[in-house]
Amino acid sequence: MDKTDRQEFKTVAKFSEPVPAEIVAGMLRDNGIPAGVFGASSPYPCLNYAQPIEVKVNSDDYEKAVSIIPEEYRMQEE
Repeated sequence: MDKTDRQEFKTVAKFSEPVPAEIVAGMLRDNGIPAGVFGASSPYPCLNYAQPIEVKVNSDDYEKAVSIIPEEYRMQEE
């Protein structure tokens, strides 16, 4: 397995509702950045406050993604 087979993901935004997470992920995809929504499959939406819905991108795309998404949704780099 070479380096291209292992991709690290970084969280760029966290949400308690799935719709805004999908909107931000779509905005990133529209700008050429592959993005995924993680944690939105809970049948109990109230649990998303304890386990937030995360939008993640490839670590190589993190800086560009952060510059695109609205500031109120941005994560601070860990």
